[in-house]
Amino acid sequence: MNDLAHPTVRESRPAELRGLRERVLLASLLRKDVALNGPAWLPLALVLGAISAVAYADHLVVSISLIYLYILPLAVGAIFLRKKVSYGLIVVCVLFHDYYSPRVINPGLRIFHNLSAMLCFAFVVYVIQRYMEQREALAKTVQQQRDDLLKDVELAAQVQRLFLPLGRPAIAGLEIAGMMQPARGVGGDYYDYIPIDAHTIQVVIADVAGKGVPAALLMSATAAALRLEANHDRNMLKQVERLNTGILSVSDEERYVTLLIAEIDTRRRVIQYVNCGHNSALLFRAKTGALRRMDSSCPPIGLSPDEICELASADLTGGDVLVFYTDGVTEAENRLGEEFGLERLSMVVRDGSSLSAEGLTVNIFNSAADFCGDVGFHDDVTIVVVKCHLDSAPGVTA
Repeated sequence: MNDLAHPTVRESRPAELRGLRERVLLASLLRKDVALNGPAWLPLALVLGAISAVAYADHLVVSISLIYLYILPLAVGAIFLRKKVSYGLIVVCVLFHDYYSPRVINPGLRIFHNLSAMLCFAFVVYVIQRYMEQREALAKTVQQQRDDLLKDVELAAQVQRLFLPLGRPAIAGLEIAGMMQPARGVGGDYYDYIPIDAHTIQVVIADVAGKGVPAALLMSATAAALRLEANHDRNMLKQVERLNTGILSVSDEERYVTLLIAEIDTRRRVIQYVNCGHNSALLFRAKTGALRRMDSSCPPIGLSPDEICELASADLTGGDVLVFYTDGVTEAENRLGEEFGLERLSMVVRDGSSLSAEGLTVNIFNSAADFCGDVGFHDDVTIVVVKCHLDSAPGVTA
């Protein structure tokens, strides 16, 4: 088998090398940006075909000189071909005219006619070449600036990821998982779980109005402030009040933050929360199969200097599931403009309530992604799932 295959390989290699040499030769005649985009033979065929057509017409017409028509293929050549090749075509066009034109005129006048045409062609090619060089320099500058911007955005995304939790908190009786998928390189969503003690944890989810770098910067400020507040005071109403004052001082009227802070106490089996204009979190009751919405009780952070909030609470039992999310999930649209919506999300939570926290998180994201199809998400997507295993947790009492 190897002996039979070798001759074929030996015969195909020269053909491949010839084809490669031809492509390299053709590309060497073209500008770099032209050689990289599309077939190399097409610009050459266009220029040579135009020269042939003009030469044929110049040969047929006896009454007048058609040398000025060579400006068209020379202009096209100046756009697509390298500088030396473009100027070389000027000589080719003048020689074609001098050889194929059947008009009989005085030799001195013919020389003057050809030289003046050559100077005119050279001026046209020079102007177009200068324009193309400036265009290439501008494109190169724009590309360099774009690359620098992408590096800056990637660096900002790395810094932003530092504010997200790296691991899962070890709180007996709770299973927690979370994820954040930005619509762009950086996003305005944020989530965190901050352990208070061995049996208490704060779960935070926030969404900054807007997208991109401005939203990410405000998100970073919000995340840093929340971390400081969690270590400073456990009073969630005071936390929200101070956070509102801080965000209001650094943002404008168009930038605000929707926020939900929930404190889960496994010993008392209770969750207390403050919802500042954020999407209603879902509390799935395992025993009854009912879904409770943890609605907002105050306006978003950073809209008004007066943040009047209410502290809400709910009892927890073994098997209950808490789902926190941002509007990137419920407002995800398909090709028909339909939103994924809260009803579909509730159905996914009910059907996947027996899954692990991580499994349900992935299931929610995949369900929304499948609903969008190739349209994709237009907003940041953040999901946090908390499963309560209170009956099996050591040291947990009702």
